[in-house]
Amino acid sequence: MQSNESIVVINAGSSSIKFSLYSGAALELTFRGKIENLYSGVTHFAAEDAQENSIGERRWPDAPLDHAAAMAYLLEFADSHLDGHTVVAVGHRIVHGGVHYSGPQRLDDSVLSKLEQLIPLAPLHLPHNLAPVRAMMALTPDLPQVGCFDTAFHVGQPAEAQSFALPERITAQGVRRYGFHGLSYEYIAASLPQADPALAQARVVAAHLGNGASMCAIDAGRSVASTMGFTAVDGLPMGTRCGALDPGVVLYLIDELGMSVSAVQKMLYQESGLLGVSGIASDMRTLEQSSEPRARAAIDLMVYRIGRELGSLAAALGGLDALVFSGGIGENSASLRAAVCADAAWLGVQLDGAANAASGHGIRRISSAASRVAVWVVPANEELMIAQHTKDLLEPA
Repeated sequence: MQSNESIVVINAGSSSIKFSLYSGAALELTFRGKIENLYSGVTHFAAEDAQENSIGERRWPDAPLDHAAAMAYLLEFADSHLDGHTVVAVGHRIVHGGVHYSGPQRLDDSVLSKLEQLIPLAPLHLPHNLAPVRAMMALTPDLPQVGCFDTAFHVGQPAEAQSFALPERITAQGVRRYGFHGLSYEYIAASLPQADPALAQARVVAAHLGNGASMCAIDAGRSVASTMGFTAVDGLPMGTRCGALDPGVVLYLIDELGMSVSAVQKMLYQESGLLGVSGIASDMRTLEQSSEPRARAAIDLMVYRIGRELGSLAAALGGLDALVFSGGIGENSASLRAAVCADAAWLGVQLDGAANAASGHGIRRISSAASRVAVWVVPANEELMIAQHTKDLLEPA
């Protein structure tokens, strides 16, 4: 890429679009922002430069925008703030790539049709990931668009880590463990050796903890096991998702309690997790500030499940050299990190209390010098990975 060329990165949800613009061969962040409250309420646009200075803000109080209108406004804003730069491609975070897409993919109608068939596997995410792609195709049909998949990093896992104990006729139809948050884990795997070269060959468990939460076992930079499986509702309790659940519970809810499939899906994805257990909120910050016993119970359950999965993933690795926290909760909740590390003392984890409590940006070690397992905080940066993949696809070696 030339110094005056830029890549736009889009991370779209059901009611928001996060965007970033990276420029030049070094992919330097130019600006980033978010469009919130799509479809309902007052749509709000805000953008800031790389130094976190506001460079734009707008509200639509009379008629909320949809994904297409939001993308049209974003293109208009980008055109007026490029300062001589040209957008050469758009990279999109797409949650599910299924069995067909194990790496970045140039997006066209054929690819989108295949991805739309995967919507039942990620019903809360995939439709909204694809909506801006369709919008951009209509607005700028000649602008290359690249899909980067959260499942791709896990494709190389051992067969036994990807398999359910189901009949082959079902497995052959794509019913298997996919794993998610792969872009976050790929960034962690690439960043850790820059902080400590010895970690390039290390056995690492990374915990991406946010409204969506999962953990991944990484051996020498490669995924070998993950807590999420066929869908993004598996594994750890999350903000509103239940995490791992005996499938017999689903059968019971339908057969004995008379719940419809759609009602069960809504409960598992939107009414469970921290919100369901606490009855208060899905936001860890709210729960940590609450004196309600149910808030404490929700936090304790999440810590317990992280500890259980940590032991399982350490077993998959045959040992543990480093533990990494990332994501909104992992990066910002010192108390949760402390609780997880206290439970992991049996693995040789020893936290440095002052380092854990200290605020800071960037990659930092928070374990003591005597800890047999290094503990790190690595801020999530899926957007940079998407920009890099988009650039690499446009400029093959």
